[in-house]
Amino acid sequence: MDETAPQDPSSLMKGARDIAKVAKRQAVKKVNKVVDRASDEYSQNRAYQRFQDEDDEYYSQPDGNYTSHHANDEEGSSDATEGHDDEDEIYEGEYQGIPSDAKARDGQVALGQPLADGLKDRRELENERQADEEELAQQYELIIQECGHGRFQWQLFFTLGLALMSDGVEVFVVGFVLPSAETDMCVPDSSSGWLGSIVYLGMMFGAFFWGGMADKVGRRQCLLICMSLNGFFAFLSSFVQGYGLFLLCRMIAGFGIGGAVPIVFSYFAEVLSREKRGEHLSWLCMFWMIGEIYASAMAWAIIPHYGWSFSMGSAYQFHSWRVFVVVCALPCVCAVVALTFMPESPRFYLEVGKHDEAWMILKQIHDTNMRARGQPEKVFTVNRIKIPKQIDEFVEMHESGNFFSKAIFRIKTELHGIWLNFLKCFNYPVKDSTVKLAIVWLTLSFGYYGLSVWFPDVIKHLQNDEYASKVQRHNNERIEDFTFNFTLENQIHTNSLFINDRFINMKFKSVTFINSTFQSCFFEDVTSVGSFFRNCTFIEAVFYNTDVDDSKLKNTDVINSTFYHNKTGCQMTFEDDYSAYWVYFVNFLGTLAVLPGNIVSALLMDKIGRLSMLGFSMILSGISCFFLWFGTSESMMIGMLCLYNGLSISAWNSLDVVTTELYPTDRRGTGFGFCNALCKLAAVMGNLIFGSLVGITKAIPILLASSVLVGGGLVGLRLPDTRSNVLM
Repeated sequence: MDETAPQDPSSLMKGARDIAKVAKRQAVKKVNKVVDRASDEYSQNRAYQRFQDEDDEYYSQPDGNYTSHHANDEEGSSDATEGHDDEDEIYEGEYQGIPSDAKARDGQVALGQPLADGLKDRRELENERQADEEELAQQYELIIQECGHGRFQWQLFFTLGLALMSDGVEVFVVGFVLPSAETDMCVPDSSSGWLGSIVYLGMMFGAFFWGGMADKVGRRQCLLICMSLNGFFAFLSSFVQGYGLFLLCRMIAGFGIGGAVPIVFSYFAEVLSREKRGEHLSWLCMFWMIGEIYASAMAWAIIPHYGWSFSMGSAYQFHSWRVFVVVCALPCVCAVVALTFMPESPRFYLEVGKHDEAWMILKQIHDTNMRARGQPEKVFTVNRIKIPKQIDEFVEMHESGNFFSKAIFRIKTELHGIWLNFLKCFNYPVKDSTVKLAIVWLTLSFGYYGLSVWFPDVIKHLQNDEYASKVQRHNNERIEDFTFNFTLENQIHTNSLFINDRFINMKFKSVTFINSTFQSCFFEDVTSVGSFFRNCTFIEAVFYNTDVDDSKLKNTDVINSTFYHNKTGCQMTFEDDYSAYWVYFVNFLGTLAVLPGNIVSALLMDKIGRLSMLGFSMILSGISCFFLWFGTSESMMIGMLCLYNGLSISAWNSLDVVTTELYPTDRRGTGFGFCNALCKLAAVMGNLIFGSLVGITKAIPILLASSVLVGGGLVGLRLPDTRSNVLM
């Protein structure tokens, strides 16, 4: 008995250690079996509540007690002994079940307890968040599939379509209003052209700012603010009289509408399933074309007609182009009204940790679609959705100061947050995609907007050459006691003498008088458009209610002549102006040519892939530019314009879809906004470069546009294929 007694403690300890090892293995096997079974059901698109039900079966006991592999006392193992299972000895006082009065020191964590978020490295927290986001992406795709595609998506489709239509209108309002506004406000040639550039600059900054804000405060809220900003200042710009104030209003309106494109596509993509995303985002692109058609049609119907104009006294003139500006603000107003009835993106709510709000919206989507299908009894089966780990951002508090200092501090904080989120677009794994997307956006926008400016100017240049070739020249003529009560057009009078002639209720249209003399002549209700008097002499002439002023009298002597009720300001006339109608009609035809390309791209987006459509569309557009070399007439140039627009639209649609799908939810608005800002920057560069080459040479614009489009198309083919990916 004395020999065996010392062996009993060691035998008992060895047996306990063996039992603990076996119990631990069995527990691990059970946990792995449950995880594998849940993963299999998850990949097979089964009901989502099984995730919760399976866990509850294993972790919940009938009596309500909670047990898990962190509390394995019933299995004979504990977290405190896990690190010593393979050791030869078990030291006293290390069992978790034995309470200890000693508290952990600062900076130390008790064995077997998970680290608090505050003690973890930021990189470790970001890795955990990345894993949560990948799991959420898979689960969210299944949830959207359960919600179905129906009435809710179509309601949002038309609502966001109005916002996208407003962006298309804003782009073309600039080109249509530019000549009329600058003439009406007497803008000198040195300041002309600023309107187009400043609106694009406003849209550039707006795209970057509102895209970044949409990732911080939400898609719907930002879209409401930016559309309201655009509608208000677009409406206000139609009433201001000064050119500087008009530029300011249009710049702010452009800043507002700049956020429409990145927010609209991000918003709509987040309520579409993978199978529907490419096709329906392409259909959404059609609203940009509809906006262009709307702007062209309204310009054609309103601007050239005086019937739309009215005046308030002699100082305030509300010309037809101002009516056109008001009409073009209507889609924006309709979009704001419709947006008030739509909910926030549920994907954004999940990204920022608002589980209950996201669940309610997803249930609303499900119930709306099921009621439309005649299945109101179908129940939304989702109980719990994965939420990514929320990483707290430390922000310096600013409690002192007045309202304005707090507002400035808040703006600086938001801008800093947008900038930090923008820098994440250049982190792995989206860094290469961001660089390639930037190249494609720059090249496509530079070629498209540059040629969009070059085409109408070339057509107008051809018209001017043809018009100038038909000019009538009159030399050394003498006319006495004659009444002119008809229009003189496209004439040049040199060394002419007019004595006791009457010019009553008539128009000078592109008429130039050189070294001519007007003696005792009477001018009443005379309008002059593009007409000048160079080195002429007026002797005892009378001007009543005419627009002849110093700007039209070039080096001209006025002797003993009188002006009564002279028209002030710059006079506008579109009556019998063939070129005004023609410019709007050409834009209208070019827009209609986009329709077939839109339909084809929408139907084939998910069949042939985004990248193939993007790359080959840009390459074919670049090749079509070479045919411009043979455009020697107006009809041929219009045909080339329609061909180019029809081929390039598929590239635009594909690029919008690819950009939306490449960025994760927390950077989708920021990344898209950055790319769209580059688009507007390229538009300004294209306008300046291509506009300066009109009438000089064809070779440089054709070669430049072709090279950038083909190069951008080749880069686009190297982008990652997103057709089969879930929305991250």
